[in-house]
Amino acid sequence: MRVIGEPGDRIEIREKVLYVNAIELNEPYVQHTDTRIFPADQHSRDTLGPITVSQDSYFILGDNRDQSLDSRFYGSVTREQVKGKVTSIYWSWDHDPPAHVRWDRIGKEIRNPLLQ
Repeated sequence: MRVIGEPGDRIEIREKVLYVNAIELNEPYVQHTDTRIFPADQHSRDTLGPITVSQDSYFILGDNRDQSLDSRFYGSVTREQVKGKVTSIYWSWDHDPPAHVRWDRIGKEIRNPLLQ
């Protein structure tokens, strides 16, 4: 999971494209494994908002966007719920056939400019 929005940020997702404060966020780490795009009235996965992140809260999204259960579904995470800072990838598994460990990703540093 990554922190995408801090308190006061406006988050919007339009057909799987993320905008933070009306600026499209470049996310080379994101994977979209499902080509379908759900309309907002059916599902919040691909189209959401705009919403404003509440004070003392953070909006988080998983990198595997089509499979992640994150702030799109459960809402923002409060400061009290944050237990630490992710700094590297511990485990990476590709479920697509043939399923396998992604050894090249394990141990890689994760950088999030919002948490620098």
